[in-house]
Amino acid sequence: MTSSAAKRYLFLLLRLGFRALPLPTATRDRLRQRFLERHASLVPAGPRGQVGDGAGRRPHRHAAGRAIGFVEPRVEPLPSPLPATLVAFYLPQFHPIPQNDAWWGEGFTEWTNVARALPQFEGHAQPRLPGTLGFYDLRLPEVMRRQMQLAREYGIGAFCSYFYWFAGERLLEQPLLQWLDDPSLDLPLCLCWANENWSRRWDGRADDLLISQRHSPEDDLAFISYVARWLRDPRYLRVQGKPLLLVYRPGLLPDPKATSARWRTWCREAGIGEIQLAYVQSFDRVDPRDIGFDAAVEFPPNNTTLPTITARQRLLNPDYRGDVHDWRAMARQAMAQPDPSYLRYPGVNPGWDNEPRRSGKGRVFAHASPRGYRDWLRQAIAVARRRKPDQPLVFVNAWNEWAEGAVLEPDARLGHAWLQATRDALREPPATAPADRPCAVIHAWYVEVLDEILATLQSTGLRWRIIVTTAHEQAAAVRQRLDELNIEAELHVFENRGRDILPFLHVANRLLDEGTEVVLKLHTKRSVHRQDGELWRRELLDGLVSPARAHALAAAFAADPSLGLVAPDGHVQPLNFYWGANRDTAGYLTTRLGLAAPDIESDRFIAGSMFWVRLEALRPLLDAHLGEWEFEAEAGQLDGTFAHAIERIFMLVARHAGFRTVEAAALMGLDASNRPFPYASADASGRIDGAARDAGARPTR
Repeated sequence: MTSSAAKRYLFLLLRLGFRALPLPTATRDRLRQRFLERHASLVPAGPRGQVGDGAGRRPHRHAAGRAIGFVEPRVEPLPSPLPATLVAFYLPQFHPIPQNDAWWGEGFTEWTNVARALPQFEGHAQPRLPGTLGFYDLRLPEVMRRQMQLAREYGIGAFCSYFYWFAGERLLEQPLLQWLDDPSLDLPLCLCWANENWSRRWDGRADDLLISQRHSPEDDLAFISYVARWLRDPRYLRVQGKPLLLVYRPGLLPDPKATSARWRTWCREAGIGEIQLAYVQSFDRVDPRDIGFDAAVEFPPNNTTLPTITARQRLLNPDYRGDVHDWRAMARQAMAQPDPSYLRYPGVNPGWDNEPRRSGKGRVFAHASPRGYRDWLRQAIAVARRRKPDQPLVFVNAWNEWAEGAVLEPDARLGHAWLQATRDALREPPATAPADRPCAVIHAWYVEVLDEILATLQSTGLRWRIIVTTAHEQAAAVRQRLDELNIEAELHVFENRGRDILPFLHVANRLLDEGTEVVLKLHTKRSVHRQDGELWRRELLDGLVSPARAHALAAAFAADPSLGLVAPDGHVQPLNFYWGANRDTAGYLTTRLGLAAPDIESDRFIAGSMFWVRLEALRPLLDAHLGEWEFEAEAGQLDGTFAHAIERIFMLVARHAGFRTVEAAALMGLDASNRPFPYASADASGRIDGAARDAGARPTR
């Protein structure tokens, strides 16, 4: 048995025995923390990722490229009153202090960690860089003012700032003092005493200490006496009139019940009155009443146990020793929790990736998305209203934990997407589009074909919402033709990149947020390298949007919520025959999206890239927020581009989301002939031959 296998076996035995012991929760938490502080080396390493040559997919121009789903700032109303108070944890570590200069080097701030981070595996979005607020310095009161204004605009009701007190020595206090001194900083605030040691590991454990805690009864009184200046401020966050004070790790206090009693007595005698004490469920899970506290606060991803998905990742750094988990599984686990017997404020998390603090060893939660966070937050608000209807609070981890990847502030990749998701969670979901007005999204490169597509849509008699996408090179001609035809259409212009696929994903992402349920995806297909290209396009259009079919297909989506994709007759083809040069990229995409690996014997795809789709069926793809840089510059490629690979996985995406794919003829009860697919051929290896490369793998368009 190897040493690593022996270590894993020993650890599993110890954990099994520990779990079998009949211990109170508080004792169990305390013993677990002491074990990890003293014997962290016994914890076995998780599985490793797939080691390649290290030259995989990563941005080559810059790290701050925009992704699908980037959101510009918007001015939109919030409900009044808000359904709950959202409290975002706030990190004040964005300014230099002498202690950090000594420990980490002159000028160190959290931005030092953030900017140095590197992607460790394909699809790992590092470094994560700030957007409109930039690399700010919290010594400037204007920065905090802008943060608070932004928070208010998007529905954040308060910040919960970490407070660093070490037996009278205070670190990173200047932003909090500025809040006290400047009444214009009017967003409510509460404090969370981060009462753990500071170490070089960034995890509060006892090895390699920088500064340590010295808890004592005297320190308890000195602490509460000092923070009273904030508790007395009328802007301070209160629950039923009581100032709310949090402790990050009550299990580190020698006697938390005695500490809470000292604090309560001192506050009564000092004229503050009653206070509400809450603790963060980061390491502890005890009933707060057992330690003299009033409430607990959920703090994902801490205190969660999830399997890793590290083994599926394709490493850019072959020495990566971190762990990768599925953020979506964490959110599902959190939403499935039953209510405890005590008051626990729900908490949500917009993502987690502490690679900047633990280079090459970070803990990453992949597959986080603003829409997934919005859904989780919406559910948490409902939970908070049920648990404490008189004053529901929901905590968000976090506002600006940039080095831990838990951030609501605008970033360079997705802009204001996380803030917009916060605002959306506070509002009622948008009404769905009326069933009698389906939406068609047309990518127009060949302007001369646009007439035919628009005429086909008009012939159905349906009141279409028409959205046309095109490239800058064709925008003037497309706009002119729409005007000449007197067609009411929305025109969206994009860089000539990703063929029809990237523009469609941009538009589909926005439509999904707007409440559009079903879309017909079309494009001005010509297949100029084929003699039968015109015939192919007409067959696709007839199969999807002929007057005899359009009404029935639109109605089928309304009648069957499980229907995800409707393909044109005869165009659902086997992947194993038409992989072309897309197998490797499709494999990357399934990992990136968290899908099961393709079954090359049975999985299929929709050739031609025209179909009806329920947008919810594409959420795994849209929520991946693929980078625009991943789509190659246009060079007339016949196959093997990122767009071609995405075309191969639409059906896999819909299946993962719980939806099914049906050919139009079968859906309508018509006979679908099983003739050979006439628009492509391939050799046994799946390479599409040079004379027929258009099985959904268009040349220039």
